[in-house]
Amino acid sequence: MQWSLRRKTPGSAYDASFPTLKRKLISNHPQFQSGVYNYVEEEEERLRNKIRADHEKALEEAKEKLKKSRDEIQAEIQTEKNKVVQELKKKDSKPLPPVPLPNLIGINSGEPADPDIREKRNKIKECVASHRQTKDSVEVSFSWMMKHAWDNYRQYGWGHNELKPIARKGHSTNIFGNSQMGATIVDALDTLYIMGLHDEFREGQEWIDKNLDFSVNSEVSVFEVNIRFIGGLLAAYYLSGQEVFKIKAVQLAGKLLPAFNTPTGIPWAMVNLKSGVGRNWGWASAGSSILAEFGTLHMEFVHLSYLTGDPVYYNKVMHIRKLLQKMDRPNGLYPNYLNPRTGRWGQHHTSVGGLGDSFYEYLLKAWLMSDKMDTEARKMYDDAIEAIEKHLIRKSNGGLTFIGEWKNGHLERKMGHLTCFAGGMFALGADGSRDDKAGHYLQLGAEIAHTCHESYDRTTLKLGPEAFKFDGGVEAVAVRQNEKYYILRPEVIETYWYMWRFTHDPKYRQWGWEATQAIDKYCRVSGGFSGVKDVYSSSPTYDDVQQSFFLAETLKYLYLLFSNDDLLPLDNWVFNTEAHPLPVLHLANTTLSGNPAYR
Repeated sequence: MQWSLRRKTPGSAYDASFPTLKRKLISNHPQFQSGVYNYVEEEEERLRNKIRADHEKALEEAKEKLKKSRDEIQAEIQTEKNKVVQELKKKDSKPLPPVPLPNLIGINSGEPADPDIREKRNKIKECVASHRQTKDSVEVSFSWMMKHAWDNYRQYGWGHNELKPIARKGHSTNIFGNSQMGATIVDALDTLYIMGLHDEFREGQEWIDKNLDFSVNSEVSVFEVNIRFIGGLLAAYYLSGQEVFKIKAVQLAGKLLPAFNTPTGIPWAMVNLKSGVGRNWGWASAGSSILAEFGTLHMEFVHLSYLTGDPVYYNKVMHIRKLLQKMDRPNGLYPNYLNPRTGRWGQHHTSVGGLGDSFYEYLLKAWLMSDKMDTEARKMYDDAIEAIEKHLIRKSNGGLTFIGEWKNGHLERKMGHLTCFAGGMFALGADGSRDDKAGHYLQLGAEIAHTCHESYDRTTLKLGPEAFKFDGGVEAVAVRQNEKYYILRPEVIETYWYMWRFTHDPKYRQWGWEATQAIDKYCRVSGGFSGVKDVYSSSPTYDDVQQSFFLAETLKYLYLLFSNDDLLPLDNWVFNTEAHPLPVLHLANTTLSGNPAYR
């Protein structure tokens, strides 16, 4: 027998059901004809009275509501909403277990002895002095590059994800959903910290503490939110020791976990932070997930498990790795698309640039972050790089080494700005490479750095295009109009920095200084920094976007390039793909299980 508990008024069908129930009980069970019968009568009367009382109470409450103004009713609703939000925050803010911090070396150092290098380092924060004549005096105003970017965001875009520096208002894209999550604040925190801009750092911390809320109805990119927000929050925590950053990172990570609820465990590209519903980009090869997105979670998720003691994050990324290890790879290459429903590759397109890039980076960095104990990750990296070198890396007629893209059995002789990070990756992975090939990979990194510098040097603005060809007589030059833009990207400067750290060849600082001057000259506007639409034009137009990664990556790598090696030394820190430094988890202070590297 099923009972309906829907509230009805006396005299309704609900009320009439009591005699029916009584008859059934009596006819089926004669013993109810005695004292039990009276119990049913009493229970019926009790329920009748309760329903009447509830009904009268609801009517009285409705009458009271009708006496109030619309503003009063809305205020009451908002008060109730706030109570619910606070309860959810309390639930999410449960204390995390204490864990020993890794050995944090090189947080507040790096001052170069050479006065010329020190002056250049300071200019990453400081631009040329500008003089403004006033009635009574001459004001001398120093506008810092990082300060210029931050202060204008603070004034015109505070709380928004990014800044439109010409329109002087906030900006956002679909990767952040429809909410104001302060992406620039979170992304810039560690750069502010290592530059010693502690007042600005505290401004960002205060906003995050009071305003960063993940219980919003907003669909975000799992990949972008992981590398920018979780990576940025974790780095800020390790650098400053402020618990709020760790707590916020863990809260956000919990909101991303529903994205892994697929038949294969390969996460969706996007997830709604409130509902947990996930989906993939419509353009991505018949509903596939993207290699560079689901393959760029390992560093942050391992640190989440370390800090929380909860293996769920570690298990998610290890499951992805195990699945990939079982799959056949055409020519040893990883295609960029994998269907999360079927577990099959999508279109056979392989790239070390967009769609593939950071997957390879994170294989290497998983090994480095484990204090070189995660040999499984190192083997996957070495296997992948051997296949890439065999099938994708070529020399142009002019002697430039480039990395092409494999599309359906054909090598496209085009290289993207994003691919230029690989020079630094090859240098970073040289030590520990197979068959004593460290020198070979360091040289390969140098050749990629040279090619990417040429892509800058062959433009009018001395800034690199989004992509460049190696066809016929065209080398390291963009051909299509929609590939001639520069959006403040960091990858070339990132490679300069890694090459400087491993070789100390002064040309890398020279090339980095050329890029600094070009950015300052052509991208700096009164309201911040903007990308340009054509690096081959002497009078370029602006795209009017100050990207959050400009503060997180481009300016940070430039600052590190002109710092001593004791600032964030690479034996102790590993940078995520958004340039957020995370400490190496040495064997002695790691609590993870399930992998020999983390026992």
